[in-house]
Amino acid sequence: MAAEQDLMGKLMSLCKRRGFIFQSSEIYGGIGGFWDYGPLGVELKRNIKDAWWRDMVTGHDDTTVSAGAPTTYEMVGLDASIIMHPQVWKAVGHYDLFHDMLVDCRTCKSRFRADHVSTSECPRKPSKHPGEHHECDLTEPREFNLMFKTHVGALFDPASEAYLRPETAQGIFVNFKNILDTTRVKLPFGIAQIGKSFRNEITPRNYTFRSREFEQMEIEFFCLPDASRDWYTYWRDLRFAWYTSLGLQSDKLRLRDHGPEELSHYSCGTADIEYAFPFLECGEFGELEGVAHRGDFDLRSHMEGKLVRQGDGFVLELDADGNPRYPGSGKDLRYFDPQTRERFIPHVIEPSAGADRATLAFLCEAYAEDEAPDDKGKLQSRVVMKFHPRLAPVKVAVFPLVKRERMPDIAQDIYRELKRRWNVIYDENGSIGRRYRRQDESGTPYCITVDSQTLEDQTVTVRDRDTLEQIRVATKELMNFFDEKLNM
Repeated sequence: MAAEQDLMGKLMSLCKRRGFIFQSSEIYGGIGGFWDYGPLGVELKRNIKDAWWRDMVTGHDDTTVSAGAPTTYEMVGLDASIIMHPQVWKAVGHYDLFHDMLVDCRTCKSRFRADHVSTSECPRKPSKHPGEHHECDLTEPREFNLMFKTHVGALFDPASEAYLRPETAQGIFVNFKNILDTTRVKLPFGIAQIGKSFRNEITPRNYTFRSREFEQMEIEFFCLPDASRDWYTYWRDLRFAWYTSLGLQSDKLRLRDHGPEELSHYSCGTADIEYAFPFLECGEFGELEGVAHRGDFDLRSHMEGKLVRQGDGFVLELDADGNPRYPGSGKDLRYFDPQTRERFIPHVIEPSAGADRATLAFLCEAYAEDEAPDDKGKLQSRVVMKFHPRLAPVKVAVFPLVKRERMPDIAQDIYRELKRRWNVIYDENGSIGRRYRRQDESGTPYCITVDSQTLEDQTVTVRDRDTLEQIRVATKELMNFFDEKLNM
């Protein structure tokens, strides 16, 4: 465990040093649970989101369900607003479920969940549980809303209260009818969205793993109720394979089904894709993505009102007067099947991934230490980020060996040509070995060096980040060479 914690410390240091991740508002002492992505971090995260959108939405393959017949499906996109009508969160139960009972310590100013006091750690030394220090002064449990509250309009009164969304899913469900009315989609089909969500976490921790502002990559896949179990299995397997295809080792990744006691109030079945982050205890895994079978819960809730489980199904929750406690929209959100001429509420499979957690997992996976020769051929230790080429923030770095004999001019011409297609940088400062080291820490897969031989035969040295192999490639072949290497 000490070695893993040391690895996490080294990774966090590299992320700050190379511009992957910064503490938000750092010059003012920072603010807990919020992080900023620097020049390399924003490129890495954007590449992850682009890969997800390309693989899941615009470039997805047709599939075959268990019956054996080929079944094609459509995917469309959405970008819903962060602030929605407050009734959205009441109808689906978030307004009630996102409340916790908390206690505060008047001495150390820390806050703890009331049901976790016996297992939480007081920040004072020596380590003890809250309330065990003589100086501890805990308050009575108080209700705490995990949704960020705000006000819409100029007046700060109860009628203007609204919330920053705690998830992106509901923006998809409330637009279900709009998408049916404006597109030609037919079941089965999916609606995808990438966007920010906010949860007022009590104790944000483990770097960017648990933050108060985070980004989700989410799909709501609508299908026939009778086929929903097959589609649930399909999306579980597809999403797990996506992570391994981009470099997460299978022994650090697992697919875990939820037990009955873990299932959310809406779920007919859920599986988590989990990764063994280095900040966790040996043998522990942290959630990267959840794949949930939501049944017809959400669309029904937005039609009828807040539902509560009763046996194997759901019934409308009523108030003391027998009226819906939190009414739905009253809109008809059923799907009309043109073949059977029937109307029904589709079932939904939800693959919900965290873009920030995925970024952190790929950072952890990429970090490596090995040896590489310096300018004099002597082996020196190096830190290298071994990102998959699709995810690497910078794809190629271009160097002139020295700043003379037209080498910078040729290198800049190559740089300008390649940057039309990929994120490429030009660097002429420092020794060639030092420039290689900078790119190794940035995760750049390939470096091009323009040298004296280039002046003779129009070839350049291309260095591979992982193998350290150096080969000569003709300048006129560079576009084709990298097109094959980077689009693997």
